[in-house]
Amino acid sequence: MRFVQLGSISSMKYGKLPPKEILDSGYPIFTGYRVSGYSKEYLYRDAMLIVVARGVGGTGDVKIAPEQAWITNLSIVLDLDSSQVDKHFLYYRLGQEALKDKLNTGSAQAQITIEALSHYEISVPDLASQRQIATVLGAYDDLIATNQRRIALLKDAARRLYREWFVHLRFPGHETVPAKDGVPEGWEQKPLGNIAPLNYGKALKSTERKDGKVPVYGSSGIVGTHNLALVDSGAIVVGRKGNVGSLYFSPLPCFPIDTVYYIAPAQASYRLFLALHQLNFISSDAAVPGLNRTYAHSLPVLQPSDDVAEAFERLVRPVFEQVQQLTEQNAKLAKARDLLLPKLMSGQLDVSGIPLPGEVAE
Repeated sequence: MRFVQLGSISSMKYGKLPPKEILDSGYPIFTGYRVSGYSKEYLYRDAMLIVVARGVGGTGDVKIAPEQAWITNLSIVLDLDSSQVDKHFLYYRLGQEALKDKLNTGSAQAQITIEALSHYEISVPDLASQRQIATVLGAYDDLIATNQRRIALLKDAARRLYREWFVHLRFPGHETVPAKDGVPEGWEQKPLGNIAPLNYGKALKSTERKDGKVPVYGSSGIVGTHNLALVDSGAIVVGRKGNVGSLYFSPLPCFPIDTVYYIAPAQASYRLFLALHQLNFISSDAAVPGLNRTYAHSLPVLQPSDDVAEAFERLVRPVFEQVQQLTEQNAKLAKARDLLLPKLMSGQLDVSGIPLPGEVAE
């Protein structure tokens, strides 16, 4: 293990201002936070290691940009000396460091400069060990990414089936069901409030959102854990403040906080969860961004006949159960990876003794 300054193993440049013409397709424009559009040309052919230099909320984050990307001036691009350091190893290694806390030179807004970053010193093992460590940790991330793609495909399949049955009205047996005013016989448009009232979440201090087993839901998703549940399993969570109209289905007992509404399990279903994705929760009359409950309750939801509703639920339930299984598997993989990472970086753990991701996921 040796200590090196980052400037001795890489050259550094700030990215460039975004191109004047932003396209819907082409080469990705990567800000360090996300792909913000596309360009006619790229600045870097390879997938470059970057450190977010400034911006809101992500200064100090370490990312690997997409291949053939235009990288903007919110990031510092590290062009590594491959004879000394492995790119993916350094990605994991720097990810351990609280770069924002250690290198911030900004006042009103956090900022990291090339000068500060280039003088930052880290410990690194020999190149062969770096590659072994990166390969093992990368295997965990690859499996997590594969599961995430599977989850996205499963969710998309459920959404497509919902649209087929309840938007295009091509549900099984639709040919023999008469319709009036575009609504099949036995079906009815009802206000959301009459079907499934929105309940207010409960305030919970950030200090109480840790060290529990119950997921805590805010408008951005799971924002911690708590030791007590507010709602039983099967609740639908709807963003009220912040990420207005965001939707989550909790297959486990959960604690929705005061930035969300929730629909109790007795009224919730996978069909209703998918139906809510069809609604526009943003009222043009709202002076302050937020989801007005009276407005939301007035939105119409198509209620099918009981037999069609039950048939749909039977079809999509296994899909969502598989999504939950993959989500839980990813949580185990991420936990195992995060436990391994500091031990590998410090040399406490021999690379040859690292468990494979498949062994953890089982």
